[in-house]
Amino acid sequence: MLLPDKVAIITGASRGIGKSIAKTLAENGASLTIVGTNRDLLNDVSCDVKKLGRECLIYAGDVTKPETAEAVAEKTIGYFGRIDILVNNAGINMRSSTLDMDLQDWHRVIDVNLNGNLYFSKAVLSHMVEKRCGKIVNVSSTTAKSGHKNAAPSYGASKAGVDYLTRHLALEMAKHNINVNGVSPGPVETDMIKQWSEEYFQKVVSNVPLQRLGTPQNVADAVLFLASNMADFITGEIINVNGGTYIN
Repeated sequence: MLLPDKVAIITGASRGIGKSIAKTLAENGASLTIVGTNRDLLNDVSCDVKKLGRECLIYAGDVTKPETAEAVAEKTIGYFGRIDILVNNAGINMRSSTLDMDLQDWHRVIDVNLNGNLYFSKAVLSHMVEKRCGKIVNVSSTTAKSGHKNAAPSYGASKAGVDYLTRHLALEMAKHNINVNGVSPGPVETDMIKQWSEEYFQKVVSNVPLQRLGTPQNVADAVLFLASNMADFITGEIINVNGGTYIN
């Protein structure tokens, strides 16, 4: 196991990539606090984690509210005594052109995808600084690196902000022995693809050099690596998990 006796907070953990991250970290020895908006789905994930012999707290709340992050950190420290890992995974996407996009939608996407990362990072960093150790992993997107006409501009802008925040925190927190990195998924098989037509699905696959979509587990494995001691000398990096759709 790569994370024996570690304690991790995971946002957006009720389904898809977040659910896979939760189960993968638990399989590798971590106890968890999982965060999402749907308590029933969080309970389902918690049951899966507990079957693996790990403890799991749940917190149903809105990541766009700073008080949510503060409450989650307080609850985690109060129960487990520490926070070793934060995975900022919560995110939403909307699909509209700039001219059609409602400004409330712009602010909502920025709030969830970018501001939520900042709130949770701030909430755990004071504890990590005191302990002089910690790992933060931010889930970004290939859309941050290149325009994508099937996503609202707010999505790419928010994820580009996540990339910069990752690098900035890595530089600022290095002196405290805290690693901050990110993963940048490309097209991944989640519930979202159920909305795709067969024609669009085949078009997306044809644009992936590995000729297939990724899975939530592919992303979870990269998060596990960055959260483990194997990545102790890596900080400020954003790992592409996209089958070669963007190479840098």
